[in-house]
Amino acid sequence: MTGLHPPKVEIFDPAARTNIDPKGISREVEEFREEPFGLYLARPAPGRAQFHYLESWLLPDLGLRVTDFWFSPGHERDQDFYLDVVRVRRDGTHWVATDLYVDIVLKDKLSLRVIDTDELLDARKADLVTADEAESALETTYAAVEGLASHGYDLAAWLATKDITLTWRRH
Repeated sequence: MTGLHPPKVEIFDPAARTNIDPKGISREVEEFREEPFGLYLARPAPGRAQFHYLESWLLPDLGLRVTDFWFSPGHERDQDFYLDVVRVRRDGTHWVATDLYVDIVLKDKLSLRVIDTDELLDARKADLVTADEAESALETTYAAVEGLASHGYDLAAWLATKDITLTWRRH
C-alpha cells in the first residue's frame, strides 16, 4: 500500500478563472469553456518539470477527465491523452472533481493501458472509498475501455457516439 492517499479533489472555478489542485494551490486558468457535456480548461503548469501546459475536459456523465499534457523536452511520454476516472459534482459555480484512482493512458487510434487499479483496491481496503465508489470507478473504466476499443482507440470517434465533440488548442 505504498503511496496510499485519500481521493484527490480538485476545484474548477470558471468565474474566478482558477483551478485549485488537490494540495490547495490555486492556479490561474487561461481559458474555461462550458459545454452541455462538460467543462474545458487550458492553463500553464508552472513549477512542473515534466510538462509545461495542460488542457483538460471534465466529462461528468462519462465519469472522466481527459487531459492533454504538453510535455517538456526530455519528459515526453508515449501517450496522446490521459483519462482520469473521476466523480464530478457542481457546487454553485464551481466544478468539483474527485479522482477515483484508476487512469487510462491513450495512444490515440493505437492502444490504451489501464493503470492504478491497485491504488483503487488499496484505497478500498483502507476504507478511503466506499464499495459503491470502487464499483462505479471500475464500471466507468470498463465502459471507457469498451467504447475506445470498439472505435479503434479513436477518442473522437467514440465520443461522437455520445454527442461529445472535444476541441483542443493543439489537436
